[in-house]
Amino acid sequence: MNLSGNVAQLYQQLEGDLGRVEERLKAALTCEHKELQDAAMHLLSAGGKRLRPVFVLLAGTFGDYDFEQLSRVAVGLELIHMASLVHDDVIDDASTRRGTPTVKFLYGNRMSMYTGDFIFAQSLQVLTSIQDHTFHEILSKAIHRMTLGEIEQIKDLYNLNQSVRHYLHRIRRKTAFLIEMSCVLGAHATNAKKAHRNALRRFGYFAGMAFQITDDLLDLTSTKERLGKPVGSDLRQGNITLPVLLALCEKKIGDELRNLISPDMSEDAVESAIHLIKSSTGLLNAQKLADLYLIKASESLAMLPATSARLSLAALATYIGKREH
Repeated sequence: MNLSGNVAQLYQQLEGDLGRVEERLKAALTCEHKELQDAAMHLLSAGGKRLRPVFVLLAGTFGDYDFEQLSRVAVGLELIHMASLVHDDVIDDASTRRGTPTVKFLYGNRMSMYTGDFIFAQSLQVLTSIQDHTFHEILSKAIHRMTLGEIEQIKDLYNLNQSVRHYLHRIRRKTAFLIEMSCVLGAHATNAKKAHRNALRRFGYFAGMAFQITDDLLDLTSTKERLGKPVGSDLRQGNITLPVLLALCEKKIGDELRNLISPDMSEDAVESAIHLIKSSTGLLNAQKLADLYLIKASESLAMLPATSARLSLAALATYIGKREH
């Protein structure tokens, strides 16, 4: 994992608790059915930033830090995230993720869907061990909104006429909400003050929005080696992201870009579309919006006590906006 200095130091400080979270993720994915376990473990072994567990653990420091309670939240939310990735790869017909073959590529669609269902079921098993009605009310609403975001993305494939507002509403549900919930539920699980929970909710929302917009930018500007998947994957799959929407609004290239984007795009058409988007102000304006969300995220932290955890959250927000993959 290639991390900047401050964030690398943060991960080192959390190494003990994150290591235990990782072990509990492995334990949650252990089952009698070897092929099902192998498929689930394949995604886990591919690695990842484990951002959601990190947000849970840091948010928990603003209350009465209890690793046993926080680990259930961290493991449960990370499993929900993992289940969504397995299902996404089936829908997107993706062959690689994080530089390794996807579960879909190795095991096929049917096995992948059951693997995603299994991981999701395991997340619920972990989370239901938390005896807190309010916690489960917040969680159920989050899962409901995430599902709506996934459905909206499918409905909007190749939709070149969607508004930026609609896009932002969709990514909040699909991506930002789980990051927001990682902060909220981590704080809630340790009985943090209401004012601190509200500040963490706002921080998680703004950071989550910046995270997804940055993902959309990297899909067009990074490299296959850094992304672990082909450049322009979103465009190939018909997922119309913010830089594309903004480029479509430009008079000089909008019509030409519209003529290139279709379900049967050739590789030449994809390359031409990416070139047009890069020649527009779409990338720059999308980056400006991501930066604005990051500023809002940092402002939200001002309501929290001036602790090392607050500094770590600020460093994570900066990393989210500056990362290369």
